[in-house]
Amino acid sequence: MPAETSAVIRYLAALATGRPIALLDPSIPVATLLDLITRFAPAIVAAPPAGADAPSEYLPSRYLPAGYPPGECWTRWGAPIPHSELSVLLTTSGSTGNPKLVRLAARAVLANARAVAQALRITPGDLWPTTLPLHYTYGLTTLNCHLTAGAGVLVTGDGLLARSFWALVDSCGATSLAAVPYQFEMLRRLRFDPAAHPKLRMITQSGARLRTELITDFAARMAGTGGHLVKMYGMTEAPRIAVLPPERLAEKLTSVGRAIPGGELSVDGGEVVYRGPNVMMGYAENALDLERGDDLGGVLRTGDLGHLDDEGYLYLDGRLKRIAKVFGIRVNLDDIERLLRGHGPVAAVSGDDDRIVVWAEGTGEIACRELAHDLATRLNVHWSGFDVRGIDRLPLLGTGKVDYRSLEARE
Repeated sequence: MPAETSAVIRYLAALATGRPIALLDPSIPVATLLDLITRFAPAIVAAPPAGADAPSEYLPSRYLPAGYPPGECWTRWGAPIPHSELSVLLTTSGSTGNPKLVRLAARAVLANARAVAQALRITPGDLWPTTLPLHYTYGLTTLNCHLTAGAGVLVTGDGLLARSFWALVDSCGATSLAAVPYQFEMLRRLRFDPAAHPKLRMITQSGARLRTELITDFAARMAGTGGHLVKMYGMTEAPRIAVLPPERLAEKLTSVGRAIPGGELSVDGGEVVYRGPNVMMGYAENALDLERGDDLGGVLRTGDLGHLDDEGYLYLDGRLKRIAKVFGIRVNLDDIERLLRGHGPVAAVSGDDDRIVVWAEGTGEIACRELAHDLATRLNVHWSGFDVRGIDRLPLLGTGKVDYRSLEARE
C-alpha cells in the first residue's frame, strides 16, 4: 500500500526533531515486530499491534501504553541513546527471518534527496502521488527528493487500481509516477494512456529489473505526449546509486545508468562498488549498534555483479549473494527455505526479478500451488511472485549441499 498521511507526518516530525526513526511495513507479523522492539528498544512504538489495549498479551518489558485512545502508542522508560548522526533505520529483508536494520545518517538522507532531485530535474512545480509505501526505500527517496526540491507530494493512501487515485492525479495535476515492475504490469493491464493525464511528464522505475519489452513500451507511451521514462538503481544501503538519463535510454536500454551526482561507481572483481555521501553508516543487529558511528566511510560493496562501459554507464550481470527481489521487495533465499522447512526438502533459487523459483522435493502440482500461496501470505506479496515446482530429488554437491547452479540451469 502507498504511504498514509499519519506515517508521513511521523517521519517528517522525527526528522525535524532529530529523533532517529525506524520505518516498518504496517503488515509486519506481530512476532517479528516484537522481536525488533526487544532487540532495538525504541523509545516510542508509534503503531503497536492490534490489541495493544491488552498489555498482558503484547506489551514488552519496560513499555507502557500511551496516547489517546489508550494504547495508540507504547513508550519505554530507560531507552538507550543512539548516535547523534543517526536519522533513519530501514529493514534489509522485508518481514522474513531476523531482519537487520540499515543505519542512515541525516547527512546521507539529505545528500541522497538532493542528488536524486538534481538527476530527475525535479522543480517546485512538480507533484508526485504516493504510489509506494514509506518503509520501502524507493518510496522514501521519492518523497525526500520532492520535498527537498520544494515540489509537492500528494498522499493518496490509494493504489494504482483505485479510480479515486486517478481522479486525484488528474484533479491535482500530478506530474510524475514512481513504479516497480509489477506496477508497470498493472498499468499495462489498465491500458494506461499518458494522454488521459495531461500534466504527467515522467515515470520513474526502480526496485528490480524491468523487462525490456516494458521499458520500450512505456518509454514510447510517455514520449507520445512529450514525457519520458527514467530507469534507476539503488538499494537500502545506498538509497539511490544510478540514474539513466531519459535521452540516453534508447542507446543504453539495458543499462541502469551512471552514478548520481556526488557518487562514484567502480567494479572490483566483478562486484559493483559504490562510493558516495548517501552510503549507510552500517548495519544494526541490536540497540548497542545504534550507538556506533560510521562503519563504512562512504564505500559500499553492493553484492551485485556488473560492468561499466567506456562512458561510465553501469550494466548489472547478476547477484553475488543469495538475495532476490519479488515485486521490488528484497528477500533472503535462505529465509524462504527456513519458512518452508516443515514441508520437506526445498531449495529457493532466483528466477527473474519478478518471481522466486522454489523447488520442492516429492511435491505434486496442487501442493506446489498451496506452498506458493503460503509464502505469499507470510511475506504479504501476491502469490504469482512464487513459482513452486516439484522435483523427485534435489541435486546435491559432493559436500551434501544443494547444487543451486544445477537447479538454475533447469529454468
